[in-house]
Parts: sequence; structure tokens; C-alpha cells
Amino acid sequence: MFVSRKRVIRLMRVEGIAGKRRRRWTRTTDSNHGFPIALNLLNQEHTATAPNQRWAGDVTYLRTPEGFMYLAVVVDLFSRLVVGWALSAMNDRHLALLALRMALKRRCPARGLLHHTDQGSPYASEDFNAPSTSTASSAA
Repeated sequence: MFVSRKRVIRLMRVEGIAGKRRRRWTRTTDSNHGFPIALNLLNQEHTATAPNQRWAGDVTYLRTPEGFMYLAVVVDLFSRLVVGWALSAMNDRHLALLALRMALKRRCPARGLLHHTDQGSPYASEDFNAPSTSTASSAA
């Protein structure tokens, strides 16, 4: 039996049933900034043969009753283990730096580590790309 969309809407209204509304997609990466963009050294190769060779970092937002919180994470691509993280009410370079510093302190990687992130302004900032802050950096 075939039923039209309008009939389904009418029957649902009669029964007091409402469909689940889709959430609007929110863009969180701000790539429109004046900072230089690092080369994509990872080149879609999201695997590693040993720990502390390749890390990936990103920031996401969490909806809370008090408002949005931002979570920055650093993941080791070998084990998929979160090696560093930070939570803040603001999505800025300090948040990304806190997550990276935690990862560096916990794992003490050797030279040659590839740290891959998106092109967002927290990761493209001068503070984040300073040689004393990270061992290697790459943006996609």
C-alpha cells in the first residue's frame, strides 16, 4: 500500500506524533585567517607503524545547559588513544596549546613527530607553530 507524504503528515498530527527535527550543521573551522597554512604532510595516510609517529588534533563543541564548551583533543594515530585534551568556554589558540602540551608532557615523543590538524585559526596561529611549542606541525 502506498501512502502520500501529506497523508502521513495528517495522520501523525491526528495522533499527536511529531518527527524528529534535523539539527542545523554548524561550521566550526575558521580557515579565513591571515596566518600561513602548513603543508599537508599526512596526505590522507591516517595510520602509523609505531606510537608517537603521527598525531591528529581537532576541536569540537559540546552543547551544555550553560552554553557551548569546546573540547580540543590530540590522538595518536597508531593506537587511536587520546594523548592530550583540554576543555574551555572559548575556542582559541590557548585551548589547542593546552591539549598539545598535555600530549607532549604525557608521551615525550622523539623528534620527527608529525602533528596533523585542520586549517583553523587556533592551529595556524604563531603561538601554536612556534618551534618551542610543537615538534612538527602539519595542517590539512
